[in-house]
Amino acid sequence: MIIETERLILREYRLEDFNDLYAIVSDEETMRHYPKPFDKEKTLNWIKWNLDNYKKYGYGLWAIVLKETDEFIGDCGITIQNIDNELLPEIGYHINKKYWKKGYAKEAAKAVCDWVFNNTSYDRVYSYMKYTNEPSYRTAMAIGMKKVKDYKDPVNEISYAYAISKEEWLKL
Repeated sequence: MIIETERLILREYRLEDFNDLYAIVSDEETMRHYPKPFDKEKTLNWIKWNLDNYKKYGYGLWAIVLKETDEFIGDCGITIQNIDNELLPEIGYHINKKYWKKGYAKEAAKAVCDWVFNNTSYDRVYSYMKYTNEPSYRTAMAIGMKKVKDYKDPVNEISYAYAISKEEWLKL
């Protein structure tokens, strides 16, 4: 276990998470803000990328499981992302649509933000998303992030970047 919240456990991915993750990232509705849903190869590569990130950086996206049932419901964590041609620490999240609008993304993202500021030297963290991804930017705002820029993005047309500093986080 990496992080525990009131309702969630965030832990490292395992290859056995493949089917649960594939159910999320292959879903057209869930992935409507991505260029396209993931196929099986991209899903497996996603898990392997995170396993590699754990070795390289000591963090990555972590599997989110419900404490009560041990059910895999998504992922949330910190990765290094290209945000407007700058490599920055980014909090990302994906939740199974069966669990949308229950506060799980917010709960996980808050816990990750807290983990980042207590376990890394980063003084600011970001979240970025396609301009149409209102649920994602609402989650960013719900954890105290503010929009810091919008920019042309070859993948997303236009992306929004939200951020919060360690100083701002500690005041919340």
